[in-house]
Amino acid sequence: MKKFAERLKELREENNLSQADLALKIKVSVACISRWEANLRVPNIDSIIVLCKFFNCSSDYLIGLKDY
Repeated sequence: MKKFAERLKELREENNLSQADLALKIKVSVACISRWEANLRVPNIDSIIVLCKFFNCSSDYLIGLKDY
């Protein structure tokens, strides 16, 4: 199963967004997005909710519990 870092990068790229674009849209730093995608940090629950709403996906999918 894919982990959060992989899913985030996949969703970002599918939506043709750079890390800077996504950071601007969800109001976090580019470094934050970079660290999440490098699996150096994990987002807090509020950030997961923002990401799920932005990408219109479930938290189970985003964090890798489900493949759909």
